[in-house]
Amino acid sequence: MSFLKRAAVAAAIAGVTLSLTACQSNEVKQEMVKAPALNNQDLYEVDHEGRHYVFDDFAVYQDFLKVGETSFRKVFIGAGPHGESLVFGLRSEDKKKLEGLAGVDMYNGKLPAAKDFYGEMRAEDGRLYVFNTLEDMQEVRQNGEAAFRLTQIGTGPEGQTVVFVLNDSNKKQYPAELVARFKEMNAL
Repeated sequence: MSFLKRAAVAAAIAGVTLSLTACQSNEVKQEMVKAPALNNQDLYEVDHEGRHYVFDDFAVYQDFLKVGETSFRKVFIGAGPHGESLVFGLRSEDKKKLEGLAGVDMYNGKLPAAKDFYGEMRAEDGRLYVFNTLEDMQEVRQNGEAAFRLTQIGTGPEGQTVVFVLNDSNKKQYPAELVARFKEMNAL
């Protein structure tokens, strides 16, 4: 075999090896890059002192319930369900974001809820509404009441009346999973 033929064969083999290596490393890089977390699995709302607060993070929500304020927030004057100020409590890592905030996007209907959604809404009258769909939460926010519900008087963390919000699809069933999740979230 002449020198040129051997060089051509070696170059062809090296080219195939290089292209296979490039494909493999590209696949590995794509696997290493994760899609950003949507943070759309839960939402919490609180009517407090004439403002409507919204949280997409359970820890921030719990801190708010303890102290009545949130360290980081995004405020929209007059944009609440009844014309009150709308305050989005933010996590520290979200405080500089101008967009892509899960709580804001879910509240405004721009981000769908996760399949295993959980929500709580604390009304000024002391009732605590519990949801397993974002659509039910939006409806109660607009109407002020739940068409279908299971009400448990005095079973909330501070003795509140707890309203488990139901809908056409589950109105005839005891919401065992939702009740259990509520108890787990509130350490009851």
